[in-house]
Amino acid sequence: MTTLHKWNFFRAGGFDQVQLDTGADLLALRDLDQKLWVALSCPTRGIEFDARTLDLIDSDKDAHVRANEVLEAIAWAGGLLKHPDLLVQGGDSLELDAIDGSSDEGRQLYASALHILNSLGKPDAGAITLSDMADIEKYVADQKFNGDGVISAKQVADDGLSGLVELIIQCSGSQPDMSGEAGINEAIAEKFFAEAGVYADWYAKGEQDAATLFMGEETAAAAAAFHAVADKVGDYFTRCQLAAYDLRAAVPLSRSAEDYQQLAAQCLSAQSQDVANFPLATVEANKPLPLVFGINPVWQARLDNLRVRVIVPLLGDRDTLNAVEWTALCEKFAAFDVWQTAKPVTGVEQLGIARLREVLAGEHQATIAALIAQDKLVEAEVKAIHVVEKLLRYKRDLYKLVNNFVSFRNFYAGKDKAIFQIGTLYLDGRSCDLCIKVEDVARHAAYAASSGVCLVYCECVRGKEKMNIAAAFTAGDSDYLLAGRNGVFYDRNGIDWDANIVRIIDHPISIHQAFWMPYKKLVKMVSEGLQKLAASKANAAEGSMLKAVEQAGKSAATPPAETPKPFDVGKFAGIFAAIGLAIGAIGGILASVVSGLIGLEFWQIPLAVIGLMLLISGPSIALAWFKLKKRSLAPILDANGWAINARARINIPFGTSLTSLAELPAGASRSLVDPFADKKPVWPYYAALVMVICVLAGLWYFGVFGQQ
Repeated sequence: MTTLHKWNFFRAGGFDQVQLDTGADLLALRDLDQKLWVALSCPTRGIEFDARTLDLIDSDKDAHVRANEVLEAIAWAGGLLKHPDLLVQGGDSLELDAIDGSSDEGRQLYASALHILNSLGKPDAGAITLSDMADIEKYVADQKFNGDGVISAKQVADDGLSGLVELIIQCSGSQPDMSGEAGINEAIAEKFFAEAGVYADWYAKGEQDAATLFMGEETAAAAAAFHAVADKVGDYFTRCQLAAYDLRAAVPLSRSAEDYQQLAAQCLSAQSQDVANFPLATVEANKPLPLVFGINPVWQARLDNLRVRVIVPLLGDRDTLNAVEWTALCEKFAAFDVWQTAKPVTGVEQLGIARLREVLAGEHQATIAALIAQDKLVEAEVKAIHVVEKLLRYKRDLYKLVNNFVSFRNFYAGKDKAIFQIGTLYLDGRSCDLCIKVEDVARHAAYAASSGVCLVYCECVRGKEKMNIAAAFTAGDSDYLLAGRNGVFYDRNGIDWDANIVRIIDHPISIHQAFWMPYKKLVKMVSEGLQKLAASKANAAEGSMLKAVEQAGKSAATPPAETPKPFDVGKFAGIFAAIGLAIGAIGGILASVVSGLIGLEFWQIPLAVIGLMLLISGPSIALAWFKLKKRSLAPILDANGWAINARARINIPFGTSLTSLAELPAGASRSLVDPFADKKPVWPYYAALVMVICVLAGLWYFGVFGQQ
């Protein structure tokens, strides 16, 4: 009969979360309905968690850890430990006796751990640690064979073979080995020898045809010299043939005097493109091409190279070349050109055919293949070492992960920060603990706005490093949260970054802010109205002054203006009446309020004032209260690549704990004397005294004090 696991739940964030306290709880997670999990997926980057551990858990390598991958990691690690509670205890060390050797994998892992300790000179150590794994990685990387299937030149004792490895890297690329050295693997070696064989076969076909390599090894250099001038020489003989066709064409085909006049003003050289466009030599009917004198200076060096490499070896030493001889030379290189079109495009050509044949003739390919195979023989041993590292990391990190994945215990308990909290932002007299890393501010803000949380996006800079964060402001107000303001961000390592606000998602922050919002809006409206009125009056006065000065300057030349018409009161009667009605209405309201207060009992007046303030602030408070109750963490994390499976509320008390306001230290003394405080005028006190006397007189008149 199967015994059901007894689960414990705690309530936080407005929903029930599973409480994971024992190794049995972790192993039983496979039976817990995933609808009760807080998260079903999280990114492997941008969170405060060991990236190497996340990469090991991420079996499909898609940069996200999902629920099933977490379950697989727990099942694997729990199956290799005698006591699954070790997963809850954490720590970066593991007693060898704690490894369960009842399975083949367990026995292999135990043997690998012993081998690691023996290799590090710790045969008597009873435990292995993650620091040992760092040492063994370096130890393995420094070995001649380390199981990565990559051979570097330093690993080969034979100088000739070592040089060949370097040539293969030069021609076919490289692959870094475990130590970081550039080397070759099986694929690179096979590619090199295959390309070398293809190139050698192609070259052999050319050697077998006497018409192809008619000058032996010098054919390629001769062909290069030939093709460097082929088009230009062909152009010259065509011009001479046109001159033979019509003698009148000789002069214009040699370029006119005007063309030379245009060159005369330039600074000419043997590299001038304008000169290069002129014919190789002066054009005449059936004229041979001069090879020594009378040549276009831009083409002189290339024709000299043609003469040395092609004409002299094939036609003998001569000073000119006629059209028939040129045609014969073109036919001579035709077979070579056809052969060249079939040349394989590879990197081995740079070694030359002699060196390639030397490599192919020996046993180099078999020797290199044997070295790579020998390196791979220790692959299983090295993999076993990595399995030990994997178990150590899972033992240290899995419990932390599930408390930030299956439940958000770290976040809501407040003892440790959650893995998505990357630091603390200090700005506007507050510190914000709910700060997450954001890659794309615009993309994140588009969805995170539905969270109902006031989010401030900051660009954080430290030297050349930059990152974006989103900080949740959950206490205080937003009066001075403005784009462009600066603060300081401290990451989880205590490193400080310059923070600058780049975007704000404005939502209610607190009940206190909501209470005073109507009055702040009224003060702001009146202040802006007075500023606009003062500005308009100042502009009008300035304009009148400038107009008066201008008129004074024109008064001597300008005839007297017509006498202005008298002020017509009738035209403004409506305006005056409207102003009077407005003043009367305001006065009536004030009179009603004052008379209502005077008509109350003395003890009722404070209650009436409080009721009036609640009447004004009540709607704002109610609206803010409903919005604050609905604040959710889920959209903030979902916009960052998480898959949050719960609503994860941030209610008013919990939200207040995430943002700390500035407070004086306990027991601190405080002086209220400010030598630079604004000097307060006296007349408001006298005005207030007069108002109090009037109120008291009114209360006495209406019998509040028992008088009639």
